[in-house]
Amino acid sequence: MDWRLTEVCTGDSQLPAPLNSPIEKALALNLDPLKYGTIAEIGAGQEVARWFFQAGATAGTVAKTMSAYDMNFSDEIYGPSKDKRYVSKQRLEKMLEKEFDLVLSRIEAHRPEGSTFFAFANTVKAQGYNKRGECHGWMGIRFQRAPKLAPDEIILHARLLDDTNIEQQEALGQLGVNLIYGAFFLRDAPERMLHSLMDNLKWGRVEIDLVEMRGPTLGSLDDRLMALEIVKGSLARAVLFDPDGKVVIPADALYKKSVLAMRGRFDPITPSEINRFKDAKNRFTGTLSALGPTPSNNVIQLAEMTMADLANNETIDTRDFLARVTALAAAGYYVLISEFFRYFRVRQYLSRYTREPVGMVAGTAGFAEIFREDYYDGLAGGMLEGLGQLFPDKTLAYFYPVLEDGQIKTLEDVPIAAHLKPLFTYLKDRGRIISVDDYAGDDV
Repeated sequence: MDWRLTEVCTGDSQLPAPLNSPIEKALALNLDPLKYGTIAEIGAGQEVARWFFQAGATAGTVAKTMSAYDMNFSDEIYGPSKDKRYVSKQRLEKMLEKEFDLVLSRIEAHRPEGSTFFAFANTVKAQGYNKRGECHGWMGIRFQRAPKLAPDEIILHARLLDDTNIEQQEALGQLGVNLIYGAFFLRDAPERMLHSLMDNLKWGRVEIDLVEMRGPTLGSLDDRLMALEIVKGSLARAVLFDPDGKVVIPADALYKKSVLAMRGRFDPITPSEINRFKDAKNRFTGTLSALGPTPSNNVIQLAEMTMADLANNETIDTRDFLARVTALAAAGYYVLISEFFRYFRVRQYLSRYTREPVGMVAGTAGFAEIFREDYYDGLAGGMLEGLGQLFPDKTLAYFYPVLEDGQIKTLEDVPIAAHLKPLFTYLKDRGRIISVDDYAGDDV
């Protein structure tokens, strides 16, 4: 884990000795007489507040805990949201604003000199009683760095991956305590604060795919760099940027969208890559049009870069990745930064968020990897399982000829073991692999 410290404010802040358990963190907050605030939770119980009650001395920190599960009650307290959604960023922002203002108006004058105040909130869709959908939520904290100062704010979006409601509640509670503790004690080391969000949580229980930091101090941080730190620190398998270069929620951006994806390093992005991407989009949208009306804005082009081929996290330069994200976004692409080593993981990721057709663009190197048996080591079903996950229904792969060592390499030049060629032939005959032999780009 990368514990490099990045100071974002003046002064020599002394970071506390690391605490991992939520009980230890909650108690450290409860015993601090100058930190005081409220905890409001919707959707998965009052799991964050519970840790503060279990730790003891709760009155030293918590002024109020509350939940508002009925939609009418919630609207009466926080006001209706324009998007009519209750598990949303907009709802969370309303909760933070309302609760923080209440803390200041009702108790600021009654607390000791030097007190700072906070409001924590979450709104979550956890696993229901009789059905399971996408389990996710928004969580945030608005807090003062010093007495009387305008507040900073940290907002995150998390996916809850446990199988049961009880497990999801437990994970949510620990994540919330980690956020509150990190906001007060690790704010001068944002990378460490990000990584600490997963303290005491086993990998695979929670994914954090968006973090925003705002305010007079934290607002100076680049949220895009923080997003890359999320992948670097394995808080999420991937993060998504839109063509404006902003971090977006994949479930929102990819919903009901067809995706044309190309994997590469894009260091830098070349005219030949752009030309192939344009040509592939024309072919892909033409295929979709044959199936029925396809609005042009229903197909997005996505460039994917992986950090997984770098052997050591210490060698990952997030600013270098960000420069490439900026260039790709300026060219009109969505950009996915992932920790996926294998192609089929990218396709699995897209399947999580859209059921519409997916096209992939590749060259010789990409297809050579796809048809290497050792590429699928660790899968119970081996290569057959991997190819099945790579080529589900509504998946096409476009192979473009490339110029290598002065020679044009076509699909027939891809090195495939003899015993695997029937698999290749099957996918090609079924129209899943498309050899773009008539490509007239100036790069071949």
